[in-house]
Amino acid sequence: MISRRFLLGTLAGAAVMVGAGAPVAAQDKPELTFSAVFSQQDIRADMMEMLKEDVAEIATLQPYYGGTLFAQGTEITAIQRGNLSMGNVAPQDIAKQIPAFSILTSAYLFRDAEHLQTFFDSEAGQEMKAMAEDQLGIHILGPTYFGTRQVGLRGDKAVTTPADMAGVKLRMPGGDAWQFLGTALGANPTPMAYAEVYTGLQTGAIDGQDNPYPNVENMKFYEVMDQIVRTSHLVAYDLLVISKQAWDAMTPEQQEAFQAAADKAIAWSAEQHLNREAELGAFFESEGLKISTPDVDAFRQHAQEMYLNSDLSKDWPEGMLDRINGL
Repeated sequence: MISRRFLLGTLAGAAVMVGAGAPVAAQDKPELTFSAVFSQQDIRADMMEMLKEDVAEIATLQPYYGGTLFAQGTEITAIQRGNLSMGNVAPQDIAKQIPAFSILTSAYLFRDAEHLQTFFDSEAGQEMKAMAEDQLGIHILGPTYFGTRQVGLRGDKAVTTPADMAGVKLRMPGGDAWQFLGTALGANPTPMAYAEVYTGLQTGAIDGQDNPYPNVENMKFYEVMDQIVRTSHLVAYDLLVISKQAWDAMTPEQQEAFQAAADKAIAWSAEQHLNREAELGAFFESEGLKISTPDVDAFRQHAQEMYLNSDLSKDWPEGMLDRINGL
C-alpha cells in the first residue's frame, strides 16, 4: 500500500515546483490535445483537469475522454503521426512496438502503487522511459495508477486456483501482452473493446472481465456481474505521455514546471484511487455481489512460471526483473 507520507511528500514537492515554474511561459502557448479511453466521470479525468489548470501558463491543454478522439490502443500511433500531443497509454501498447516493455506488463510484478512509482523514479525506470522516448518519440511523464485488477464473473462458479478458470471467457483488451495475461490466469482470453464489456457481460458473450474496483464502479459492470474474485494479479497503471516533439519545444524551465504539475496530478489521482478501492468492497457486496479471495499464491506461481517460460521473457532487458524485485 502506498504510504500517506510518500503521497504527501510528492504532492507538496510538486506544488512548490508548479508555483516556481508558473511565470516562465507568457509567450505563445501551444495547444496540446490529450486522448484517453476513460470516461469524464473517472478520477483520472479530474487528474487531467488539475493538470490543465496547473500548466495553463505553459500550454492550452484540450482533453478528450471516452475514446472520442482516438480509440483505445491507437494513441501512440496518433502521436507518432503528429495528430495527437498527449495520451494516457497502456504499457501493453508500448510493448506492441518495443517487446522489451512486456516485462512491465507481467502479472504480479509490482507489489503496490508505491512500488510502481518507486520503479519509475529509479535508474531502471529511467532506462525504460528513455527506451520509449528514443524508439517511439514519446516522453513518459509518469505512471497513472488506477487500482489493482481483480476478476469479475457472471455466475456462481467457485474459483480458488488457476485450474478453476479453465474455459472461462475472460474479456481482455486486444494485443499479445493482454491476451497472455488472461492465459496466465488460467482463462480463455477474449479480446473486446472496453466500451463493449457491459453488453458482453449482459448477453453472456463473455463470462467475465478484469478491472480494478474504480473501473467496475465507473462502468457499472457490477450490475451485470455476480462475483468478484480478488486475484490481485496486476497493479493497474497507464502511462501519461507527451510527444517528444512537444516536450522538446519547451524550455528547460517549462519542462520542469510541466513535470512538477504532472507529478502533483498523478500523486493526487493515486491517492484518490486507493481511497476509493478501500470503500468499494462494501458497496459491491451491498449490490449483491459475492467477493472471495482465492489462493493468490497459486495464481502468482502459475502466472510467473508462464511468463518466465514464454517467448515474451526472451525480450526482457537482462537483469531488469531482479532490479525491479530489489526495489
